[in-house]
Amino acid sequence: TVVPILQELIEKGEEEDACIELLSNILEVLYKAQKQAAPGARAVTPLALQVKVKKHIQLILERLLHTVNRRVIVLDRESTLRSHYVACMAAILSQMDKDHYSSYIKAFPSRPELMDFLMETFILFKDLIGKTVYPSDWMVMNMVQNREFLRAINQFAATLTEMFLSNSSFELQLWNNYFHLAVAFLTQDSLQLENFSQAKRNSILAKYGDMRATIGASIRDMWYNLGCRKIEFIPGMVGPILEMTLVPELELRKSTIPIFFDMMLCEYQLTESFSRFEDEILRKLDSEVEGGRGDEQYKQLFESILLGCCQRHPELARPGENFVALVTGLLERLLDYRAVMNDENKTYSMSCTVNLLNFYKEIDRQAMYIRYLYKLKDLHVSYENYTEGAYTLLLHAQLLKWSDEANTAPMQGLHSPSLHTQRQLKEALYNQIIDYFDQGKMWEEAIHICKELAEQYESEVFDYEMLSDILQREAKFYEKILKVLRPSPDYFAVGYYGQGFPTFLRNKVFIYRGKEYERREDFEMRLLSPFPNAEKLKSTSPPGQDITGSPGQYIQCFTVQPVEEAKVRFKDRSIPEQITNFYKANHVQKFSYSRPFKKGPKDPDNEFANMWIERTTFVTAYPLPGILRWFAVTSTTTTIISPLENAIETMMKTNEKIMSEINRHQNDPGLPVNPLSMLLNGIVDPAVMGGFAKYETAFFQESYLEEHPGDEGNIEKLKDLIAWQTPLLAEGIRIHGRKVTEDLRPFHERMEQCFLQLRAKVESQYGVREMVCFEDRRSGRPRSMAWGPDWDQLSHAGDRQALTEATLTPKPAPRTSESEDRRNERKENRSSTFFGYRRQDPRQSISELPEPKDEKRRLSRNMSESSLGSSEGKQLPPSREAAAAQPSAAGLSLSPTGFGGRVKSASKAPPLPRKISPTVYETFLEHSDA
Repeated sequence: TVVPILQELIEKGEEEDACIELLSNILEVLYKAQKQAAPGARAVTPLALQVKVKKHIQLILERLLHTVNRRVIVLDRESTLRSHYVACMAAILSQMDKDHYSSYIKAFPSRPELMDFLMETFILFKDLIGKTVYPSDWMVMNMVQNREFLRAINQFAATLTEMFLSNSSFELQLWNNYFHLAVAFLTQDSLQLENFSQAKRNSILAKYGDMRATIGASIRDMWYNLGCRKIEFIPGMVGPILEMTLVPELELRKSTIPIFFDMMLCEYQLTESFSRFEDEILRKLDSEVEGGRGDEQYKQLFESILLGCCQRHPELARPGENFVALVTGLLERLLDYRAVMNDENKTYSMSCTVNLLNFYKEIDRQAMYIRYLYKLKDLHVSYENYTEGAYTLLLHAQLLKWSDEANTAPMQGLHSPSLHTQRQLKEALYNQIIDYFDQGKMWEEAIHICKELAEQYESEVFDYEMLSDILQREAKFYEKILKVLRPSPDYFAVGYYGQGFPTFLRNKVFIYRGKEYERREDFEMRLLSPFPNAEKLKSTSPPGQDITGSPGQYIQCFTVQPVEEAKVRFKDRSIPEQITNFYKANHVQKFSYSRPFKKGPKDPDNEFANMWIERTTFVTAYPLPGILRWFAVTSTTTTIISPLENAIETMMKTNEKIMSEINRHQNDPGLPVNPLSMLLNGIVDPAVMGGFAKYETAFFQESYLEEHPGDEGNIEKLKDLIAWQTPLLAEGIRIHGRKVTEDLRPFHERMEQCFLQLRAKVESQYGVREMVCFEDRRSGRPRSMAWGPDWDQLSHAGDRQALTEATLTPKPAPRTSESEDRRNERKENRSSTFFGYRRQDPRQSISELPEPKDEKRRLSRNMSESSLGSSEGKQLPPSREAAAAQPSAAGLSLSPTGFGGRVKSASKAPPLPRKISPTVYETFLEHSDA
């Protein structure tokens, strides 16, 4: 041990003689003591040996401590030499008792010199504790060092109380250094017995005891000794005291947690609040728990001890209860977050992060709120959840103003250090958000951000170059909406049942937004991976108490359908399908699940007669998509759908699907015809699906109406839907005949024959429906139908109201230039009418015969006659209210199902027409109120 120390000291060239003399004296003492105590040596009484050792130690003590202190700090990186010095110091300290310490303290000629010594010693000890001298598996050496350090710290604590506590001699920094040293000693890794094996733990306790309890009691006593000086350590000592109380030792926690109440009381008596203490403990608690400290036991102890203390002080009862509730709520969320923070699947980490940032938002801690916003954003981007990442960044951007005020919140993100004003930061965030929305194919949302930026560039900062750039980006997003394929995501309801789940999942239901083209099987596999022991429930019904109260884990998963919110601005307007489809699956907060069940007598030949539907509607906390790919369900309602109502819904969805396919083929002539073939054939060929004949058998009989007299309106509604399906099928077959290949021509002809029979039957029983063709005045691309807000709600049909609509006499078109002609030709190629098509001359089938030349003129004349009167040939603008009050001479009406067009009587069966008018409808428009 001695030789390397001497060699290192000589190479340093600093006070070699003093060090050599010092170490020689140490060796002499130890050598003589060992020799005298060895077997066969001359007998020496223990008392004589002790006196001899003390005499030598007293002579070298002062020089030893000063030299070792200085050398350990200087040789911080010399680990070998450092350990030798510490070994020497521990050996000397082990020989010292109270008298030695007392003699040494009294030897200082002045109080400032003593304070300097204590200050250096506290710093030295804290440095040695923080930077472990010995390997962690050198248990004996670490414990010997800690035992001697503990004795020394307690001796110096007595000196503090005696000489540096009075008002005239109080030294704040010295006391502060003591508290930080004591807490560092208590929280060092080598004293955390719970991390050792049981055998090692028992050995340490038997030989050295639990030194944490000893130093903890000393810290508590020193705190209470401060008296009126306590306020000077608030909030500075909140963090160290919190770190101490989080040590998982029950008795230590019980004895030190009351210090928090003493801090609250001290600040409250001075300022009538404890806001500084509260802010500091919330801030420190976040970092401590995230670092691995704290548990459920600590949360319960903190709550019970502090509530008990508050109840004994009436002035702190109410604010104290609120504070305890605040801290325990934060602890619960932090523990949940820590439990899943390091999971390979970050799904649940995102949920816990959102819980935390919402908590910080509620208590108005903006810095912590922003901190977790960026944690959430980073998680989303790592999983390519760009849409959710954009919504997350948007929350930060909404906190900022379009002003040149300086940023007050802590800077986050790679781009932030160079952005000094709120305007600069908000602009940078908006550009990042636009990029994320673009990557997530949420171009409608990106357009909103572009518009806000454009407003700033145009009207506030007058940066026309940036205005040009942002408008070009906005134009590209509009183009992508119409041209780029966007598959609609699937939504899944997931229930976590059983006490085995964390509290943020336990017995709750969530709605998840699936990824593009993600199958339910793949989603379930991803969902179950963090819970390998969970059992998947096969039933979709809510489980009972035996499942929710069990200690196990049960997961329920099934697909749900988004319930589109009514869009007022889309009502009564023909909108491209690419636009409307977006709102059917986005910005949705309601979702439904339909579970069929049998009720009443079974009919083996007709399953529709007793097919009831139990429809469950889930409402989520926030619309999807949002800052998460899932949100908790806040309310659930269940309704029962009768077989007749189910039949009406099925017919409405079928008609909508036909119209959607027709629109798709009008928009993109290059689409394959197979999906349209399967759809049409499944409806018109009774051998495939059975058609609607089963509806007739189940609901159109006199016996059914006698048993269900209140269903008369819905029966009429179903008949109306069947009738309106005929012109839809006609248009679909026309498009199919135009695109079908010669190989499939026999199939198409068979489908035409079936349709002729079907139409003859429908028109004879339910009347003729003809869809009206409305020209698109803007000559844009084909329009899709915009359903009214109540299209899917079932109600009894009332009296039909006549619908008339004035048609303005078209004015002669002005002469156009050659370039305008070319543009108009291109627009015409995209089709200028709903269901319109370019005239062709291939072989004509029954669905492609030309329209009579006077058809449009006749239709226009009939509609004009049924409109409001005109004065001297000048027609008034159409008025829906006035028109509804007039009878329709041409038979135009709005049916209970919302289909607008011409309705003819079905009193007698009309002959099969030789020519089919290709005039088609533009809208199914609004649903008439019963």
